[in-house]
Amino acid sequence: MVVAGVALVAVLPLMALIAVTILATSRGPVVYRQQRWGRGGRAFTILKFRTMLDGADERLGVILDDHGQRVHLHQHGKLLDDPRITPVGRVLRALSLDELPQLLNVLRGDMSLVGPRPRWDAAELARYGDDLDDYLSVLPGLTGPWQVNGRNRLTDEERIRLDVEYARTASLGRDLVLLARTVPVLLWPFGRGAA
Repeated sequence: MVVAGVALVAVLPLMALIAVTILATSRGPVVYRQQRWGRGGRAFTILKFRTMLDGADERLGVILDDHGQRVHLHQHGKLLDDPRITPVGRVLRALSLDELPQLLNVLRGDMSLVGPRPRWDAAELARYGDDLDDYLSVLPGLTGPWQVNGRNRLTDEERIRLDVEYARTASLGRDLVLLARTVPVLLWPFGRGAA
């Protein structure tokens, strides 16, 4: 929480610039809020800079009429070349800047700096099967094992395996290693960032 607080103060000018850019280039709120599942199965509201067109959630059903998109979403947890993402949003995602507001989630105790990424619906949680209790035993993180091991190139099954392995072996030492491995991913983002 201390590190998150210091980081938040350090990036406030950048966050203000991002907010102004989002407001200047597309209609809608600056921050996107979505319910996610945290430790112990407790729901919380995750914060992100908005990277999609306003009303993107409502447009998802139309996109999922495409069988290929449905399969890609199921396998990778993301759409292929999502048409709802704004040009500014693509840059923010590639640089992982859309996740800066999650420092507030860390300060509120909803998240940690390191942990498995929080999932957003019951179907995603169901994929953990017998390992769900392990996944829910730790705080979700701003970064974690699959962010430094391939991110959007991983299948959902690989992400689940990494999440469960992290939960079963979590330690301060491992968290420090994952934080250190996150730095080069952020410094060389294009091609590695979120789709």
